[in-house]
Order: sequence, then C-alpha cells, then structure tokens
Amino acid sequence: MDKWLIAADSSCDLPAEGPVAKAPFVISVGARDYVDDELLDTEEMLSDMESCPEASHTSCPSPGVWLELFELAENVIAVTISQRLSGSYASAATAREIYLERCPGRRVLLINSRSTGPALALIVRRARELISSGADFAAVSEALPAYARSLHTAFALSSFTNLVKNGRMSRLTGFVANKLGVWGIGIGSEEGEIAVKSRLRGTVKALSALVEDMGSNGFEGGEVCISHCFNPDAARTLREKIELRWRDARVHILETRGLCSYYAERRGLILAY
Repeated sequence: MDKWLIAADSSCDLPAEGPVAKAPFVISVGARDYVDDELLDTEEMLSDMESCPEASHTSCPSPGVWLELFELAENVIAVTISQRLSGSYASAATAREIYLERCPGRRVLLINSRSTGPALALIVRRARELISSGADFAAVSEALPAYARSLHTAFALSSFTNLVKNGRMSRLTGFVANKLGVWGIGIGSEEGEIAVKSRLRGTVKALSALVEDMGSNGFEGGEVCISHCFNPDAARTLREKIELRWRDARVHILETRGLCSYYAERRGLILAY
C-alpha cells in the first residue's frame, strides 16, 4: 500500500499518472454512455453530442468508485468538482465515512474545489508539491484547503448547444450567437456556482475580458492554468496576454477531458488562477 494518493474526479484535466488516480464521470449521449477515463475519445463524444437532438447528461462517480481509490493508500487527498455543480463531493463524502469507519487509522482529506477543470489541476499540483516537500498529513490538511479557497475561475464559451438543449437558452438566441461568433463569458462564484455573465462578439474581446477579470480579482503573478476544448491557438494567445501583463505568471495549458469538454463545448476555454 502506498503512503500517499491524490484522487480527483474526472473533472480534473490532468492525466491519471503517478500518485494521481481518477474517479470517472459517465457522460450519456442518446443511448450511449461515455466513461470519462484515459481511453475516452473526446472528439467522438463531442461529435455525438453535437449531432444528437436530445439533451445529454452526466453521472458522477459512485461512493463505491471513490472507496476503491481510498483503499489504495494510507493518506488520501480527494478533490472534486464544485459541490454546486455535481453530486461528486457528496458521493466522495459517503465513501470517506464508510472507509474511515472500516479503517480508523487511515486519513482522507476531502476538498470541494468550488470549481472544475484547471482549478482541480492547480490543486493537484499544489498537493504534489506539499507531499514532495515532506509535509505531513496535518500540514497538508491546513495548507491545501486554504489554497483551494484562494483560486478563481472564469470561462469563455463559443458554442451554446448544451445550453439550448437543456433549455437554458432559446434556440433562436443560440443560433444567432453561434453565427455571429459571440462568446459567453462566465465567472465562478465563491460558492462554486458558474453562470454566463456577459456576451461578447469576437475572440479578441473574449480573451481580453478573461485577462481583465484576473486583474479585477487582484492577480499579481503565480500559477495559472488554461484548459481548452480543441482550441490550442486561443489558449496560447491567452497565455501570451497573461504573460505580457504579469511577468511572474506561470501559465500551464491543458486539453479538456470528457466532463469539461461537455461543459465548455468545442472551442471553449476554462481559466483558473
């Protein structure tokens, strides 16, 4: 048995490797279920979603899935998508309760990221750093939740298919927005709720709005993570804008996996800092 394990649900866009394990979501499109693991063909899933006339939906990892991961190590750090967006946190909490009753000497730190995608990636990276530094479980339990609470999330959507199919936007509005190249800009709240706050026409304006949001939230340098859904050029342009404004910014770019591709849709960006 390993001493440490970092377990994240598959809203985290980092690959499952080394001390990081994944609890996969399931994305249901029509009659087909896509398991959000390392074998998922994200392009195939997105194409299926775009051609399917019905609304797709997701299912969070069960307590049993989380429990299997918890049993792999003495000290476990579990990170989930925002509790306001999914039942993943509640599922992991149930698994934690069962596991600690069964194995009282073990330890599980459960963190509600209040976000998704790149925010989880930053939390996992920070967890790795703390473990590598030799921090014990008590020190990690104090430092990591505080770090998670300090993070901010923003996103830019250029496709509104899911919003239309789920009844959150009219078909006409969604059609016009797609045709005119409109981006939906959203900001994650401190409670972990995410909603489109404004609509801007053109990629340049959308990326500039994300940078301005960083400035308004007091960003002065440090770790930044950008997840993109088949839009590497926009992600690189956003990184250049961030690095030009803040010389001390360290920007990482990731590709969205299944769940974040479901939320961001094709060409969408999610930013955490």
